[in-house]
Amino acid sequence: MSDYTGVPPAQNKVTILLVGSGGREHALAWKLARSPRCERLYVAPGNAGTAAWNVDIDVDDFVGLAEFALEKGVDLTFVGPEGPLCGGIVDCFLERGLRIFGPGRMAARLEGSKAFAKELMARAGIPTAAYRVFDERDDALAYVAEQGAPVVVKADGLAAGKGAVVAKTDEEAVEAVERIMGGGFGAAGKRVVVEEFLVGQEVSFFCLCDGKTALPLMAAQDHKRLLDNDEGPNTGGMGAYGPPVFWNRDLEEEIMGSVVEPTLRAMDEDGVPFMGVLFVGLILTEQGPKVLEYNVRFGDPETQVLMMLLESDLVPILEAGMNGSFESVELSWFPGAAVCVVMASAGYPESSTKGVPVGVPDVSGEDRGEAIFHAATVGRRDGTGVDTGGGRVLGVTARGEDLAQARAQAYALVERIDFPGACFRNDIGSKGLGV
Repeated sequence: MSDYTGVPPAQNKVTILLVGSGGREHALAWKLARSPRCERLYVAPGNAGTAAWNVDIDVDDFVGLAEFALEKGVDLTFVGPEGPLCGGIVDCFLERGLRIFGPGRMAARLEGSKAFAKELMARAGIPTAAYRVFDERDDALAYVAEQGAPVVVKADGLAAGKGAVVAKTDEEAVEAVERIMGGGFGAAGKRVVVEEFLVGQEVSFFCLCDGKTALPLMAAQDHKRLLDNDEGPNTGGMGAYGPPVFWNRDLEEEIMGSVVEPTLRAMDEDGVPFMGVLFVGLILTEQGPKVLEYNVRFGDPETQVLMMLLESDLVPILEAGMNGSFESVELSWFPGAAVCVVMASAGYPESSTKGVPVGVPDVSGEDRGEAIFHAATVGRRDGTGVDTGGGRVLGVTARGEDLAQARAQAYALVERIDFPGACFRNDIGSKGLGV
């Protein structure tokens, strides 16, 4: 195994390790397994939807995962969730000569520390909301009292997508600071970032980066609120659609030039070149696009939409990223649009009902541009089906010739699922249709 840093010949079959257990990982596994280049796929630890590929190793057991990769001759490792990336799994693998596509721990601070990300944006001249960073609760409280609502209060560290509070009243701003810095988010809330409130369409834009160059993928719109019409509490994401109807080549080029390329230059100048997925959370204001946040991995449920629309083989794309050769990659996308509707357990996001039997139809052989991606599912020991194992349970995803057809197909598929007490939105993608 001593020559593991060598580049595999372009057309060799490869063994792949995918780390994670959510809907994003099922969508990635679904795509990777379809590659003619994929000899063997492992998913650690996976869920009921990825059972054919699962390996019982936790995402935070970096040494165990690396030893498994060495033992099985893994040629490519890809990490889904942010926790292992920010924790240093890439560094652990590289130290052992293993090939892995993703940012090291220092580069992953783009997501792991909101303060680091904001400071980099300010230094690189990247458009974003005005902000202040606070280590002391009293200072943060004094600032929000001075600024007045609305403001956005963010935990500095990782908070499973729930660490940002849009405070529309002074009372909500105070409550957010108290909760975040008072222990509600653990170590992630030791510092807070307080930002100005921006108005506009929000959009998720995804690129793959090789340290110097970025390969733009696609944009999608996530639906964070639990209920229709963007009401109710924030969640990890109740659905997504893409591409957004307002997205076009001019807007993509503007964001590449004003955001993505300056970000890569700044990271490179800091001595931490960024390799991996760069997910830019944007808001399109009257003054132009501004960055809300960076993430260093694919989004969930946006990944379900991207994988459904990506016609190109994902394996050589990831290899090109590791080899620093994105200039040779030409992407092919299916025409039309895709929609993902998340079905969650009763009580989500405050709680989740576990152990509820879910009847999931098998659509794997229908080849109609649709898939049911598992997230918090647990396979029954007797092999008779699956039960709920957490909050967001399924990502029901469909592709259509246009957004209206994709929505209709996704919701028709939702109706085929037997999920007692399921919570889901009925308006995913409707804003793209102007309704």
